[in-house]
Order: sequence, then structure tokens, then C-alpha cells
Amino acid sequence: MLKKSLKKTILINIGAFVLVFTLELLSNLYFRDKFETSYAFFSHTIEYVIMIMGIIWVNHFLLIPYFLDKKRYFLYVILLIGGLLAFSYIRANSWSGVSKVFFFLLYTTGAGMAAFLFRRNLMIQKRNSEKEKLQREMELNYLKEQVNPHFLFNSLNSIYALSRQQSPETPDVVMQLSELMRYQLESSKKDTVLLKEELEFIENYLLLEEKRLSNRSTIEFSIEGDVSKLRISPMLLIPFVENAIKHGAQSTNEQSTISACATVKDSMLHFKICNSKPNSHTVSKREGFGLENVRRRLKLLYPNSHTLEINDTEEAYYVNLSIDLNTQ
Repeated sequence: MLKKSLKKTILINIGAFVLVFTLELLSNLYFRDKFETSYAFFSHTIEYVIMIMGIIWVNHFLLIPYFLDKKRYFLYVILLIGGLLAFSYIRANSWSGVSKVFFFLLYTTGAGMAAFLFRRNLMIQKRNSEKEKLQREMELNYLKEQVNPHFLFNSLNSIYALSRQQSPETPDVVMQLSELMRYQLESSKKDTVLLKEELEFIENYLLLEEKRLSNRSTIEFSIEGDVSKLRISPMLLIPFVENAIKHGAQSTNEQSTISACATVKDSMLHFKICNSKPNSHTVSKREGFGLENVRRRLKLLYPNSHTLEINDTEEAYYVNLSIDLNTQ
């Protein structure tokens, strides 16, 4: 990486030298007749190019990093002007011609600085963009990993409840859970999955929970619209489903209901889920881990392209999520 960076720096400086030489050569063509020989003409041009490049290199590799970047602005200005005056005096050989050479060098140095600072600004923006992207990926991977044990914990609770009931459906449910976990593990390695697959996963999970809850809960799930072509971040909707079960049917022995609907119109996904709350339900002042997780993922994955509305009443808990799936 260091060799590549050094090679790039060398090539840029060679290109700058060639560019300055070409511009200086063209500007001196007007005064070509003042030189006795072609050698004198080219010698004069090369001397000016070396002087200009020397100032640019001293400025870029010494003054800017050690003074300007460290906010020693006054010292930087003094050293830059002093250096330009010194180069001007060396070139003019007398103080009488210093002003003409000084303003010429000031102009060329200013132009070089503008190009340098523009390029450095682009590099800083690119570096910051890469850092933000890396940070975003790291945070998303962390959030994905947190879904794994959370989902597994809830699913194993369902299997445990069925085994306690000595339900003959327990082996089938274990196999169903195996399929759900296979999908969950495979999808966690991907950035996006087909919306159709994600909704099928939710449907199968609700069927598993319906078996565990026996006749204590009525669960409805419907899908409307064409979901075959759109893609979504994996395991993004399941926390809402888990929350509906945990704080609805699972928290009471009373009859309860869970109603969920996924509607697609163009690229917009509208996901709604509602669960009834038991009469003795105590309102929690803090959302569960799963909802905190999904809020953060939505902000990272779909900034300014999603709306999440949660309405917690005495009788029911409503979630209304809309996402533009074409923006990811």
C-alpha cells in the first residue's frame, strides 16, 4: 500500500513538473528573440521551472504539513513570504528586480496551492466517506449479530412450551424451526434478500407461534401486491412480530389477537401489525431490545425513506411501517 502511494505521489509530481515546464515554455516563446541561442532559451526555462517546483515542493511537503495543518498560520505566512523573497532575490540578483519576480512566484505558488488544496480536499472527502461506510457496515453487522440470539431464544421458548404440553406436533415444529434457522443464518450473510422470502419467513414463524399458543390466540397474516421483485434488508421486520407475540398473546392466558399485513404498491412496502393487550397489562416505559435494534437499522439502511409509527393504547399495540425499497 505504501509503495502504491509513493508511486502515485511520484507520478503526480512528474506530471506537475511537465505541466509547469510546458506552461513556462509557452509563456517564454514571446521573448524567444531575446535569447542568443536555443540552449540559453531552454536553460532559462528550466531554471524557472526548477525554482517554481522547488517552492511548490517546499510549501507542500514542509510548510503546509508542519505549520498550516498545525494551525500556526502566522508563522506559515511569514515563512512562505520570506521564502518567496529569498527565491526572488536569488533569481533577480538584486533588490531592484525582486518585486517583479516575487509577484510572479506568488501567483504560481498560489495557483499550485489551489490545485493542491483542491486535490487534498477530495482525498479527505473520499477518506471520510470510506470511514463512514466502514463504520456503517460494522454497526449493521453488529446489529445483525444481535438478532441471531434474540430470535433463537424466542424460538426455543416456543419449542420448550410445546414439549411441556407433550404435543405430538413437537417433532414437526422442531423441523420447522430448523428451516427458519437455516434461512436466518443464510440471510444474515447478505445485505438484502427477496421480500417474498422475508415475508414467507414471517408467515412460517407465525404458524409456529400459533401452534405453541394453541387456541389462546387468533393470528392473521396477509400479503397484498407484487412482492416477487423487491428486496429488503434481512430480519428487519421480525422484531415487530416478536414484540407483538411477547407483549400480546404470550403475556396472558386470555384470548388474544394478532393481525399483520404487508402491502406493496410500486416500490413502497407498508407493513402493519397489531396485537391486543391483556386487561392486566402494565405499560412498559422502555421498548424491548428488538425494537431499539430495528430503529437503528432503519436509520442506517433507509435514511429519509421510511416512516415508523407506533401507537400504544390501553387495548392494543399498533405498528405502521412504510419503506421505499428502491432507495437502498
